[in-house]
Amino acid sequence: MSALFQNYARRPIAIVEGKGTEVFDSNGKRYLDFTSGIAVCSLGHAHPAIVETVQKQSEKLWHISNLFESPGQEKLATSLVKDLHLSYAFFCNSGAEANEAAIKLVRKHTGKHKIIVFEKSFHGRTFGAMSATGQDKVRNGFGPLVSEFITLPFNDVEALKAAVDGETAAIMLEMIQGEGGVNAVSAEFAQAIHDIQQSTNVLVIVDEVQTGIGRTGTRFAFEQTVLKPNIVSMAKGLGGGFPVGGILGTADLFDTFNAGTHGTTFGGNPLAVAVAQTVIDHVFNEVFLATVQQKSAYLTTKLKEAFPEEKYSVLGKGLMLGFGFGEEVAPYITALDEAGLLTVAAGPKVIRLLPPLTVSEQEIDEAVAILKSVILK
Repeated sequence: MSALFQNYARRPIAIVEGKGTEVFDSNGKRYLDFTSGIAVCSLGHAHPAIVETVQKQSEKLWHISNLFESPGQEKLATSLVKDLHLSYAFFCNSGAEANEAAIKLVRKHTGKHKIIVFEKSFHGRTFGAMSATGQDKVRNGFGPLVSEFITLPFNDVEALKAAVDGETAAIMLEMIQGEGGVNAVSAEFAQAIHDIQQSTNVLVIVDEVQTGIGRTGTRFAFEQTVLKPNIVSMAKGLGGGFPVGGILGTADLFDTFNAGTHGTTFGGNPLAVAVAQTVIDHVFNEVFLATVQQKSAYLTTKLKEAFPEEKYSVLGKGLMLGFGFGEEVAPYITALDEAGLLTVAAGPKVIRLLPPLTVSEQEIDEAVAILKSVILK
């Protein structure tokens, strides 16, 4: 009898050790981890640089209240906004917390409450983030949600134009909807959002919790579009496995988040920002990002060579890829577990492939071979 709430549909696998892309369960069985903790372990498991950082920082200082100056936060914020149009950072513990901060910030800054969000989106499970999420399965059963979130079809330019009015505070979206099926924002939709932003006072929040920190081959996925968001939320890959999240915002938002308006006990603690700094030092490097793009092209090519395009599709960008086909994927994910490849669903008919950004071509070859053995048998 478990003493845990059963709010997770856990798989009967207990992972106890990992190195790079490989993980091992309590029985010693080896797996290729193409989940990365759902886009979290950006540098793989037990990366030597992260291990060293944790060891060194743990001997110095774990936690000190945000009542005091934080040199680590200052350094990390500077690294994150370098060469971007964004100027300031706030650090918290998770993606949901980051999105809560973004929602609070746009409401306070604009004095308006209406935020446009999209079907199949996912922004978290706290009340504000859940209210912004365009999936009933996440919201059902919890009573009245936070009001004035307007949910529209994703990539529908005309619906968006019709919904924006003088009471609209912000548009909130993911560059690629991870939980919703690996649906990427279209160039036309990004342009429409940009045009609205330029011609009105409507702010743009881009949720980069899953797409950010090199996952799509650039620092942030919005950099591959015309969008210049007012706020970017981040988490997951930022800590490489250590809990840390945050938002980046433009200079004009500085006075809105003044002392006492928002806060967190553990957010931006010295241990978290030290680890995140190590991740950024590795990932925000042109050579490293180029390898992510190369590995993405290699994995995409191998998938398309192995699976006929008339039945199967490859979605997404970078190393946030969806492998889609016209039937339920849950049984295949179970079979892939048994064959030694860990994957995760993105909606009912898409398998998400989220290997560490450090995955090798040899490991990609092995993963594709397992996919073929399970799906084409």
